Amino acid sequence: MVDAVAIDNTDGDARARSNVWRLAAAQALTGANAAVIFATGAIVGATLAPNAALATLPLSIYVVGLALATLPTGAIARRYGRRVAFMIGAGCGALCGVAACLAILYGSFALFCFSTLLGGIYGAVAQSYRFAAADGASVSYRPRAIAWVMAGGVFAGVLGPQLVQWTMEIWPPFLFAFSFAVQALVALIAMAVLAGVDAPPPPPAERSGGRPLRVVARQPRFVVAVICGVVSYSIMNLMMTSAPLAMQMCGLSISDSNHGIQWHIVAMYGASFFTGPLIARFGALPVAAIGLVLEAVAALIDLTGTSALHFWSGLIVLGIGWNFGFVGASAMVLETHTEQERTKVQSFNDFLVFGTMAFGSLISGTLLTSYGWTVVNIVAFPPILLALVVLIWLERRRRASTPGAS
Repeated sequence: MVDAVAIDNTDGDARARSNVWRLAAAQALTGANAAVIFATGAIVGATLAPNAALATLPLSIYVVGLALATLPTGAIARRYGRRVAFMIGAGCGALCGVAACLAILYGSFALFCFSTLLGGIYGAVAQSYRFAAADGASVSYRPRAIAWVMAGGVFAGVLGPQLVQWTMEIWPPFLFAFSFAVQALVALIAMAVLAGVDAPPPPPAERSGGRPLRVVARQPRFVVAVICGVVSYSIMNLMMTSAPLAMQMCGLSISDSNHGIQWHIVAMYGASFFTGPLIARFGALPVAAIGLVLEAVAALIDLTGTSALHFWSGLIVLGIGWNFGFVGASAMVLETHTEQERTKVQSFNDFLVFGTMAFGSLISGTLLTSYGWTVVNIVAFPPILLALVVLIWLERRRRASTPGAS
């Protein structure tokens, strides 16, 4: 029996390793879609919106798309397999680029918001790449699989902002129109890469097996994982989406904001080279806690000045903090469900994370335009403190229930 299990784990890890490289490449290409939207969304929004307070609405709509698509993504993956969900997501990514390009050409704010909704759907599907990488893998390999796929975003951090930099003025006076046309092409390339992922439809037993979702969701570890995921992603999103417009309001150039977003995304995903081994060595909980502390440090950096260096430094630290917090929270989620429950639990987790984040994202534009960059950063501290408190509570609970735990 032990030998059979070992063989099973070896086969599962071999398949997971094969998928990891494709999923990491897809993460890089898909991340470029998000990078283009976040680098340009607030600026295009400010140009097209009828009211300045609506400048960041397209970015909020992107997050709404993320939230709305998470449960359907899980349902499609559970019924037809993850690869079908991946194809649908990449198709939405291509349509996002086309629609955004047309919105800029015709000056339609509504169409631009619709395009970012499609981009959010693409992003929601991409969020499942990290969990797909862990499918069938041994418990010890899962954190590494997640981290390696997330590391694919390093390339996105370079590709997305540079794509904007190279193409933003190709169709004057329609700033960024050609950037989105190229982004549509990148999504089609991602579709070709994802077509080779080995992710067959799950067996019938898995589609309806496992515990009811409400039972899984009541586990303290799942609740804490969701809180950490919500806080780490929401704080990062609030500060990142506001930063390009804040930099413009502080007299910095579009090139400065592009570079800031570029290094932020590189930090977001580059930290993945360390996150997996750190989780394997110390556990998911302390890694998530370090991430939350780093996000607080990023807010402190932002509060000390408004030079390009302050923005860039804050965005880099914010990216590293997000990676530690979100990957740590994702690894905690994997510890709360069985193989049969994976798609429904994972998609429910993402729905809670992005649903909450969407609500916060809707107020980011008002916070920035009405109260300023300082308030945007001050708002980050209470949620971070809450998440750290529940992490400490969970660790103390674990030690109390484990005889001899130090």
